[in-house]
Amino acid sequence: MARAASEFSCNECGNVTSKWSGKCEACGAWNSISEAAASKAPPVGRGAKKTKGQSIELTSLAGKDKEPERSKSGLGEFDRVLGGGIVPGSASLIGGDPGIGKSTLLLQLVCQLVQSGHMAVYVSGEESTEQVRMRAHRLGLANSKVGLATATNAMDIAETIRKEPALDVVVIDSIQTMFLPGLD
Repeated sequence: MARAASEFSCNECGNVTSKWSGKCEACGAWNSISEAAASKAPPVGRGAKKTKGQSIELTSLAGKDKEPERSKSGLGEFDRVLGGGIVPGSASLIGGDPGIGKSTLLLQLVCQLVQSGHMAVYVSGEESTEQVRMRAHRLGLANSKVGLATATNAMDIAETIRKEPALDVVVIDSIQTMFLPGLD
C-alpha cells in the first residue's frame, strides 16, 4: 500500500516543500515548518472526466452602459490611471519593477483615503510593520489612522475583512506573497 503523500509548509510565509527542514528556505524562519497531508487536486489530463462545455451568450460592443460611480482618492494621477477614481467593490493591481515606488504610492493612497474619511487598512506581506512605519515617518504620514498588519495567509486577511464591515479600502502589498492553506 502506498504511503499518503505529505507536504511541509512554513507557518511564517506559507512556502510549501516536499520535505521537512529546520529552517524555511524562502523566508529564513527557524522551526516554522509543519507537516500536512498533501491536498488532492481534481484530475487533469487524459484520466480526467470528459465533460462538455456550455454555449455562452455573445453580445455586441455597441450599446451604452452606465458608467460606475468612482471615489476620488485625493491623488490626481492615481485617479487618472484608474479612469477617474476608485470603483467601489473593484480590485486594482498595481505593478512595476522592484524599487519603483509601488509600496510608497499605496501607503500614500491609504493615508489620503483615511484623511478624507474612509476606513482603510494596509496589509504587508513583504515588509515588517516597523519598515512600513519608518516609511510613513519619512513621508510625514505617521499620524494617519490607517490599520496596519503583516500577513501572508489570505484566509486570515479575509477573516479580518469580514470582521471589519466598515472597511472601505484594503491594500495588500504584495499579492505575490499571499497563500491559501491547502493549495499548492
